[in-house]
Amino acid sequence: MSENVLAIAMVFIGLFLIGGVFSLAKQGLKIGAAVCALGAAMAITAGVLWW
Repeated sequence: MSENVLAIAMVFIGLFLIGGVFSLAKQGLKIGAAVCALGAAMAITAGVLWW
């Protein structure tokens, strides 16, 4: 049960970071958006593989 909770939390964090990518890109901060996108990809991948 706790493994699923951690996986869901990682996917949620990834989705939150995707929102950050859109926000940073809208502000014109492309380097920050790229770093945030990398973090989002890693978090979602970790959540899916953890499941």
